Amino acid sequence: MSTETPRTYDDFAAAELPSAREALVPMLVVVVSLGVGSGLLGLAPHAPLLWSIAFTGLFARYRLGYDWPAVYDAAEGGIRMGIQAILILFVIYGLISTWTAAGTIPGLMYYGLGLLSPAVFLPATAVLAAVVAFAIGSSWTTVGTLGVAFIGIGNGLGVAAPMTAGAIVSGAYAGDKQSPLSDTTNLAAAVTNTDLYDHIRAMRDGTVVALGLAVVGYAALGVFAVTGAGGDTSTITEPLASTYAITPLVFLPLAVTFGLSIRGYPALPALVAGVFAGAATAVVVQGTAFTATWNAFLNGTAPETGSELVNGLLATGGVAGSGWTIAVVVAALALGGLLEGTGVLATLADRLADLVWSRKSLVAGTGVAALATSGFTAQQYMSIVLPGVSLRGLYDEYDLDSSDLSRAVEAAGTPSGPLFPWNAGAVFMAGVLGFGTSWDFVVYYFFGPLSILVFLAMTLTGRAASPSEGASGGAAPADD
Repeated sequence: MSTETPRTYDDFAAAELPSAREALVPMLVVVVSLGVGSGLLGLAPHAPLLWSIAFTGLFARYRLGYDWPAVYDAAEGGIRMGIQAILILFVIYGLISTWTAAGTIPGLMYYGLGLLSPAVFLPATAVLAAVVAFAIGSSWTTVGTLGVAFIGIGNGLGVAAPMTAGAIVSGAYAGDKQSPLSDTTNLAAAVTNTDLYDHIRAMRDGTVVALGLAVVGYAALGVFAVTGAGGDTSTITEPLASTYAITPLVFLPLAVTFGLSIRGYPALPALVAGVFAGAATAVVVQGTAFTATWNAFLNGTAPETGSELVNGLLATGGVAGSGWTIAVVVAALALGGLLEGTGVLATLADRLADLVWSRKSLVAGTGVAALATSGFTAQQYMSIVLPGVSLRGLYDEYDLDSSDLSRAVEAAGTPSGPLFPWNAGAVFMAGVLGFGTSWDFVVYYFFGPLSILVFLAMTLTGRAASPSEGASGGAAPADD
């Protein structure tokens, strides 16, 4: 978790803050740049993000009056806040290659193809991903390990890869949201001064409903869009068995990584341990040379199984293959840092307070602010911290429990990442699962939109906005 703290409205001197109209200008440019560049012209996110960074930096320098060192510091602050995400990206790409060389991912594919059928594959994938993410507290680790194997299993069963990716990411985010080990769950509780388990209980109903609806959707896909599509799985299992030693020992890296995560170790050291366990397994179990194993970590794998299909499923890029992904993440974090460090986001958050007229509008507006922050800053940490800290005082004024605030920022902020293809989470999920952008599978990412819609529905019906315990009630503004 990042130690950087975004600046809120009260942290800026009056002269540093843009007006509401000025704050809207760079936001509009970002929307147009990303919409035209990525949506209309079909460009990768790199160029539209560079356009946005250049305009925002020049706007801050020549319109808002910041000097160049302050502009650089703002961009660097955004990158520093996301440094853990960047490091995890490096490690995950190497881990996937190491686990492929070790036979871990091939082993998961081999046994998974024997246990699952096309009809139940998608709902089972979502549920299993949720259970694993809950147990280890990391959606990224779940997608980067089991998720990669599930893509191969789905391919063997004849399930379209975008459907599989949607189910994997849905389950991973749902389990992560409810895990007491999750960094975002702990962060949301911390910045809103909410007891961790009060926060988890506050999210429980909405998460269960959203995941339940998503699983129903995947079950329907399994019945109407997948059943009967599965082919002869031996075309995959036989090349796997002839190329790799498929024994229980190949799952040692999985046991090490998930075991450390369950014991409370942060994601990064648990993943690094998984890399070393994978390298050891590749050498001892698969008989791979020591230098070849670490070359696979760096440059990826290109197995020769005798099957072009299996070769394609197990081809990986290693650490060297993470460059495209990390470039997008760094650019997006720099843009988010500029918007935050120059007071643009703080001004807009302050103006949001002027639009609040009731408890329900406050809670719903918080969710919208978290969603927008996720899109504009490209990271889930900022989507939790900025509205969580900026709006905390309003919840006291409206006699709302802090768990209403923590629920709002996480229900709309955390799972919204894949909806924005330049978001760090979206870039990571798409990259490790073998897609160009998250928009390649976002139509099947049921949980993210459902989490937001269920949260808003609960808010509008009064279930997500309750007076805090001990509140006088009579002095508080009206609910409606």
